[in-house]
Amino acid sequence: MTTATKPAAARSAKKRAGLTVLSPLTAWLTRPLASFHLLLAVFGLLTVFGLVMVLSASSVDSFNRDGSSYSVFGKQVMYCLVGLVVFYLALRVPVRLLRRYSLILLTICLVLLVLVLTPLGTELNNARSWFVVAGVSFQPVEFAKVAFAVWGAHVLVTKRGLMAQYRHLLVPVVPAALLMFTLVMLQPDLGSTITLFVVLLALLWFAGAPLRLFLVMLLGALTAGVALSVVAEYRLARLTNFLDPQADPTGQGYQMMQAQYALADGGLFGRGLGRGWSKWQYLPNVHNDFIFAVIGEELGFVGCAVVLVLFGTTAYVGLRIAFRNTDPYIRLVSATLTTWLVGQAVINVGYVVGLLPTTGLPLPLISSGGSSVVTSMLVFGLLANFARHEPEAIAALRSLGPGRVGKLLRLPTPAPYRPPAKRRPTRPTTPRSRPGAKSSGAAATRRGSGDLRARGARSGPGSRAQTRGGHR
Repeated sequence: MTTATKPAAARSAKKRAGLTVLSPLTAWLTRPLASFHLLLAVFGLLTVFGLVMVLSASSVDSFNRDGSSYSVFGKQVMYCLVGLVVFYLALRVPVRLLRRYSLILLTICLVLLVLVLTPLGTELNNARSWFVVAGVSFQPVEFAKVAFAVWGAHVLVTKRGLMAQYRHLLVPVVPAALLMFTLVMLQPDLGSTITLFVVLLALLWFAGAPLRLFLVMLLGALTAGVALSVVAEYRLARLTNFLDPQADPTGQGYQMMQAQYALADGGLFGRGLGRGWSKWQYLPNVHNDFIFAVIGEELGFVGCAVVLVLFGTTAYVGLRIAFRNTDPYIRLVSATLTTWLVGQAVINVGYVVGLLPTTGLPLPLISSGGSSVVTSMLVFGLLANFARHEPEAIAALRSLGPGRVGKLLRLPTPAPYRPPAKRRPTRPTTPRSRPGAKSSGAAATRRGSGDLRARGARSGPGSRAQTRGGHR
């Protein structure tokens, strides 16, 4: 072997080794239910990881408030149990029922968003965003995000033949979104408004809206964000401290700087699970919005990378489900819910590491909080339901049976997608002439030829044969 061919042989050997490693994974991903099983695995890992980190991050705060290190963790376990019930119901619900009652779900959420602004709502952290029932609080805006995605997809799919016209593309989805933005900003809750805007952008993007529309919407959103920040003093403080957190290290910039200190203290492998210092009253909201800082401090860069890989896998599986389905409604809902869920995770990680201003959004399935956990499990349940509606998955379930997971959960066999029948175009009718008006020559000629065809059809083949014989 010559010197020139040695590097080429080495590259080919490395390529064969890489293909040997990837071939089992590629073969597994080609299985009919690969999306369903992969989504269940990611869902289980995120749920368990979140419970462990909530226990570690909230132990000190729980002991100082309630005298027990497990009070916040116990509530989180209860929320996860409720979320598992919601996940199972979303996994079993027929897609046609979800689409049929999407408007009712959106209407209920709008009513709740109005009622939370009344004395029936409860103000926490300077925002009237919660209902408290029997000591359990929940935010209606979290469920409104899912309802808006489900209803908006139904409207856009129904109008998919008219997407070239702006009045059909924007109405009534954009007016409904503006109404929800207004109700949420009256609470006020800028973080939830941003996630609702992400849902709207995802709906229009995957529906095929033109690019210039997104440029206009992003410019309008940026202008509105700056205006809202100037109007409210605390929002302006968040923006200025994001630009220069060291300007007020003991005031508005304290939380952001402490989060970055915790991440830097973790290093590559972290200080060890449960050994972080930030939860000892150094970092506010440590088990809520800033739990990613505790992950970086206790588990290091490796722990943060695991979280990012899990959410990256969620993005891959969600978009895979969307692209492998033939039902346009499932495609649009899957892509929108995936974009919202992963987008919220990106925003949370972004402001913890100092790349974005603080918005107060939780990390899905990992931060403590009832409404966020239950809603995230609802989204995973819907995505798992849609994964079983892939054409290859339906064929496998109908021919080979429900499988071990389907038998364990007693899941029904999904029905295949049948596109709606195309309507036959109706023949245009000849407009009737006004009483007393004379018919034109062309119209008379058409009527005359029509009468001749009708007489020929009534006379039948024999008469036509006689006619040909007469000519002969």
